[in-house]
Amino acid sequence: MVCSGPTPTVAEPTIDAMAPLPPSTAPGGLALLDERSREIFRRIVEGFLDSGEPVGSRNVARLLSRTLSPASVRNVMADLEDAGLIYAPHTSAGRLPTEHGLRFFVDALLEIGDLGDDERRRIEAEIRASGRTPEQVLTEASQMLSGLSRGAGVVLAHTSDLKLKHIEFVWLEPTKGLVVLVGEDGSVENRLIELPVGLPPSALQEASNWLNTHIRGRTLAEARAELERLAAERQAELDQLTNRVVETGLATWAGAAEGRPQQLIVRGRANLLEDLRAAEDLERIRLLFDDLERNKGLVELLGDAERGDGVRIFIGSESKLFSLSGSSLVVAPYRDKDARIVGALGVIGPTRLNYGRIVPMVDYTAKLVSRVLG
Repeated sequence: MVCSGPTPTVAEPTIDAMAPLPPSTAPGGLALLDERSREIFRRIVEGFLDSGEPVGSRNVARLLSRTLSPASVRNVMADLEDAGLIYAPHTSAGRLPTEHGLRFFVDALLEIGDLGDDERRRIEAEIRASGRTPEQVLTEASQMLSGLSRGAGVVLAHTSDLKLKHIEFVWLEPTKGLVVLVGEDGSVENRLIELPVGLPPSALQEASNWLNTHIRGRTLAEARAELERLAAERQAELDQLTNRVVETGLATWAGAAEGRPQQLIVRGRANLLEDLRAAEDLERIRLLFDDLERNKGLVELLGDAERGDGVRIFIGSESKLFSLSGSSLVVAPYRDKDARIVGALGVIGPTRLNYGRIVPMVDYTAKLVSRVLG
């Protein structure tokens, strides 16, 4: 059942400014574009975002607010190409924006739309109906963003502040085991660990029992501090091999909390397979899927987004993750009840995402998730 309540008032979405392009890569003459050049450039980018196809001078001329011949448009397009803002994918083809051109468009020319009341109500209803656990809320947010954007919805959820309910060591083979961590919110995660040579399976149960006596209701950081405080007691109570299991298990989880403290939720990858126009599109998506499978890069990228306070847009090679796949990420942080940033959510898609629509969608969803989780 959907919880009732007033629709949250959401401020105008803000876009965190990216760092300026270094002089060696910044397209020249951006500040020198006159009004006519900016309008032609904007029409080219908007045509590309709408269709994904190169935009020709005749089409641009028909869309301009002032009368201009196709030949005059081509002259301006040549200047834009010299400035590094557009390029011709094939001889005699129309023009497409470069990544630098898209960045300039997003930073200087993008007109941010506003979500309609129907979209706001749909987002709120789905997020509020998704369940009570944070994992359910975040999974639904990822799925919902995927459905509304026709891209892939992504959510990065921190686990370092998760309060622990239970920890279990599972024997897999003589030198490998599994650490299973259960949070008070019902979330479950696991990690592979190396086991000391000669460790009997009974020692894993002993390690589990000892840890569960001391960590229930604590965060990972609190659990580590408590176990350091009890180091002497632990060494007295547990044999050497079992004590090593405890240390290895906690080190594994601490490493997750410091280096990859997160759970990555990706929904809607199939959307990225729609509307493929050429073999190079399929190859781009294959590379993106490979990147998502090795999700460390995406986790790092979303982590970068958490350091800002507004919506951030990463385009193509601005991130190492998308350097080959030609994709973009629109992402915003969300907060807990204490207003601390605890994760990030957003949309992955081709560089021709409808940024004007997706930016307010991501911004509104992040603020709503913050309110629900708080």
